[in-house]
Amino acid sequence: MQIAVVLFDRFTALDAVGPYEILSRVPDAETVFVAERTGPVRNETGSLSLTADRTLADVPSPDVVVVPGGPGQHAQMDNETLLDWLRAADAVSTWTTSVCSGSLLLAAAGLLTGRRATSHWLALDLLTRFGAEPTGERVVTDGKYVTAAGVSSGLDMGLTLVGRIAGDEHAQAVQLLLEYDPQPPYDAGSPQKAPAHLVEEFHDGNRFILT
Repeated sequence: MQIAVVLFDRFTALDAVGPYEILSRVPDAETVFVAERTGPVRNETGSLSLTADRTLADVPSPDVVVVPGGPGQHAQMDNETLLDWLRAADAVSTWTTSVCSGSLLLAAAGLLTGRRATSHWLALDLLTRFGAEPTGERVVTDGKYVTAAGVSSGLDMGLTLVGRIAGDEHAQAVQLLLEYDPQPPYDAGSPQKAPAHLVEEFHDGNRFILT
């Protein structure tokens, strides 16, 4: 089994690394980072890079596709090289997945038309422009398409997929090995729970954390 994690300039690191940490523990699977060109690809702050060891052309038929999100997703929405690869890879993949605003790239490629999907809460409504049905669930499975909400939900998506591929017990073993037992100090991880003024500031564009 070959698992391809797509990289592009200004991706969000955890969107890619979270699923990688989990999916790389699928038995007999090869997990590769792919991009238009090989070499380092910088995250949204420019302070961290992951190395794409293969080009998109080098990996024409992965079994699993993982598309992260991040501020750089906007510049990729009309990148026909990437969109064409997503369509071609999806034609043969067993699973096509995304994290955060990566679902907008799947949607732009026409892969989520008429399907339920999720994304980061700030991008969720944009899915309707491409004929997808947005839902606020943390992980959404519709056929072979598995989309995850914002950033950290990629861990949940990864575990969901490992359970489907290798069985529940193996997924539980991976969760235990990684000691993934979230107990955050704040209960503000969704717009339904966070202070209303913070949600409003993000919606209005008055608060910026990422550059």
